[in-house]
Amino acid sequence: MISNLEYYKVFYHVAQTSSITQAAERLCVSQPAVSQGIRQLEDGLNTKLFIRTSKGVRLTKEGELLYKYVSPGLDSIWNGENMLKRMQDLETGEVRIGASDMTLQFYLLPYLEKFHELYPGIKVIVSNGPTEETLEFLYSGSIDFGVVSTPFTARPGVKSVDVKKIRNCFAVGDKFRHLKNQVLDYEILRELPCILLEKNTSTRRFTDIYLKERGIILEPEFELATSDMVVQFAIRNLGIGCVMEGFARKEIKEGNLFELHFKEEMPSRNFSIITDTKNPLSPAGKRLLQLMIP
Repeated sequence: MISNLEYYKVFYHVAQTSSITQAAERLCVSQPAVSQGIRQLEDGLNTKLFIRTSKGVRLTKEGELLYKYVSPGLDSIWNGENMLKRMQDLETGEVRIGASDMTLQFYLLPYLEKFHELYPGIKVIVSNGPTEETLEFLYSGSIDFGVVSTPFTARPGVKSVDVKKIRNCFAVGDKFRHLKNQVLDYEILRELPCILLEKNTSTRRFTDIYLKERGIILEPEFELATSDMVVQFAIRNLGIGCVMEGFARKEIKEGNLFELHFKEEMPSRNFSIITDTKNPLSPAGKRLLQLMIP
């Protein structure tokens, strides 16, 4: 068996050009080096691969048989090298991201728009889910990185970078307008219907922890899957909605909702980018992170 791939490269180019001279030019080597490579291959395979003619060389029957197998093999190798270079040059490839509706809408989307403008050949795959699900995607290597909201607990090896401050707010409709200009105590939430996200979300977890530290455990009237639905329920006066402020901002500005104010303001939290040191980033993933974290 011939283990030197260079001999097959020489054979490939001689077969394609039917010329020792042209093959040498393609390979940037001397004609004697090409002739030597062919002899080494023929000796190793114990067969004649080329016949010399007045116009150059042509394949023997054995050479034609070998070329049928060598040609697609080398083409595949060179195509693979070319695709790898294109991926490294960000002409092709993909980047896989984990993000919730909240992090996608209020942080990630403008960066994806800019990235697509710069690198239109790169496919962007977004796995949509809450923070805990995004962490599982990261652990399994299904994503290059995730954009999550605090608080969360991650395994060792997960690196987190805070990129944007956010805050929760309690928003209500006209039915609760008598509370508009008051400075409230969180105790009042025990007496009013509340609309919260499901317990598997970071927003709900943050709210529950904060209120529990003050001796308040809420039993919400409604538990919903999305912040948009919390806002819609609040507009319809079904209770006090607790969401990340960005979701309610437009409705508050237009007067469809107003924000409740408390003696003690709930602290801000963060959007964070998470990566796993055990999983190497794709070239496209590295470049997108460079745009997001200068």
